[in-house]
Amino acid sequence: MSFQFPVICPEIWQMFKDPVSYEKSLPPQRRQPTKLPLPTKKNKVVVKEIPVVPAPPSSPPKPKHKVSRWILFQLWFNTYRKFFVLSFGINMIGLGLAAGGVWEYGERYTGAIVVANFNVAILMRNEVFGRLLYLIVTTCFAKWPPLWFRLGCTSVLQHLGGIHSGCALSGVAWLLYKVVYNFTHMKISHDAVLIMGVFTNIAVMVSALSAFPWVRNNHHNVFERHHRFVGWIGLIFTWVFVILGNTYDPSTRTWNLDGRDLVRQQDFWFTVGMTVFVALPWFFVREVPVDIELPSSKVAIIRFKRGMQQGLLGRISRSSIMEYHAFGIVSEGPKAEYHYMIAGVQGDFTRSLVEDPPKTLWTRELKFAGVSNTSTLYKRGIRVCTGTGIGAALSTCLQSKNWYVATVPYTFPGTDHLQGSNQEKTFGPTISGLIYKHIEPERLLLWDSKARGGRPDTMKIIKEAYEYWNAEVVLITSNWIGNEEMTQGCKEAGIPCFGTLWDF
Repeated sequence: MSFQFPVICPEIWQMFKDPVSYEKSLPPQRRQPTKLPLPTKKNKVVVKEIPVVPAPPSSPPKPKHKVSRWILFQLWFNTYRKFFVLSFGINMIGLGLAAGGVWEYGERYTGAIVVANFNVAILMRNEVFGRLLYLIVTTCFAKWPPLWFRLGCTSVLQHLGGIHSGCALSGVAWLLYKVVYNFTHMKISHDAVLIMGVFTNIAVMVSALSAFPWVRNNHHNVFERHHRFVGWIGLIFTWVFVILGNTYDPSTRTWNLDGRDLVRQQDFWFTVGMTVFVALPWFFVREVPVDIELPSSKVAIIRFKRGMQQGLLGRISRSSIMEYHAFGIVSEGPKAEYHYMIAGVQGDFTRSLVEDPPKTLWTRELKFAGVSNTSTLYKRGIRVCTGTGIGAALSTCLQSKNWYVATVPYTFPGTDHLQGSNQEKTFGPTISGLIYKHIEPERLLLWDSKARGGRPDTMKIIKEAYEYWNAEVVLITSNWIGNEEMTQGCKEAGIPCFGTLWDF
């Protein structure tokens, strides 16, 4: 009895049965290569070296776009620095004339000039004055003047901090001059006046130095403690210095305590005004109940009662007088039931809102105006924001049909991590609900970096949206890197824009 192997693949069976016939039956490209003879003296094998060509890189790094020095200078020497140079420069010219004996008023009424400068500096940061100024400008100049004039109004309002800084440093310089002058005339100056002059000078110098941008932006608590509390001590010292200086008569070396001469002096009333401007915002501080929604571990949505107009920012704290932080306000309108703040986790304070949500927070109920508040000056505009910057931008687009909103991701400094993926999950149902309820798809762009495959060409988006929306201005809220990139690109493209400031 014979057994036959079932032929499943005839080609394989042929290869085992008759290998030679199988090899000849194959096409040339499938045959085994012929074995070469070993090299001998008569038959040398010449080996030719083939150069190795490196494979081209799959995706060469994109070179960083170079911006002209003129554009960089224009962005650096903005209205803030122009105000600073103007206010500080005029004061230094006056100080030089007074020190040289040319300007008699400056030499005689140095104390009044000192306190007048501090008065103006504090006024520029006063919430009541700021809201009133914004109200006047946005009411009187909405939409009808030429665009260049309205852009100028926004620039002036946004950069009032330049006057604040210029006058504050000028006041320090004038005070130093007055103290030095008193010491050079020690024979007619009382020791109490000399000592209080030194103490006042030290206090205002510490307060001014703590407000330098590097300290303010990198060590917020250090800035706040010294600028606020040492500033208050400086105000008390100023009162003592003004009273001593105006009640002591150097000609008779006696004290005149009846007060009539004191109230006739300019520096007395300037000090009264300075005290009012410092104290006024604190009359609006309240502890209010809050509800905190935590859509993710990186964001806290803080809900407050009552609605707000667009373009406002608020300061909040766990304490009544310490560690206040400013956030943009999201609201459907002044008659809404609630307004919200979006706090991204960036430091100890914001992290505590997520890890230990409070039931109440301290806030100034009189909010201060930001650049978005000037949106009513323009017929149509674009609001660009990155990350939690949407909190400062959203109200404008919720309350006006003439504004387009675009949220785009940015790269965190020193990393390749993109902020902006899955924004609906990041901001939660409350903020997402406000967006989809009030903003039509034709004026909304929410860039999801995961769904769309990474970071977009931000300037391409801005240019296309600017032309599509027929906008007059672009307002940007971003981190330092995103702000620099977008404002430089807009300036280069001739698009009017205003970016984020870190001076409040």
